[in-house]
Amino acid sequence: MKRFMVLAGLLFGASGALAAEPIEGSWKTASGETAQIARCGGAYCVTLKTGKHAGKQIGKMDGKGESYSGQITDPANDKTYSGSGSVSGNSLKMKGCVMKILCKTQTWTRI
Repeated sequence: MKRFMVLAGLLFGASGALAAEPIEGSWKTASGETAQIARCGGAYCVTLKTGKHAGKQIGKMDGKGESYSGQITDPANDKTYSGSGSVSGNSLKMKGCVMKILCKTQTWTRI
């Protein structure tokens, strides 16, 4: 029985390790600020926690696992773009696009 429990723990632990990382948490942005991504209603809200625009919500995304989409706002000029996020381990690639052809990507790091 003990051997079965150890084997079951290894199997379930391995499947959890292979699952995509959640987008929720604190992230260091490309410009060095800290952003918090948390559930808000049925989506995920992106709020700056440090820097000149601390407290400002700069995005809202839907999705699960490793892929998310929604809107992202550049806090410096208040322009909102269609956005997407892709989580891979401790990295989050945030992409903002105008008309889906002019895009800019930043990589954020989990803290």
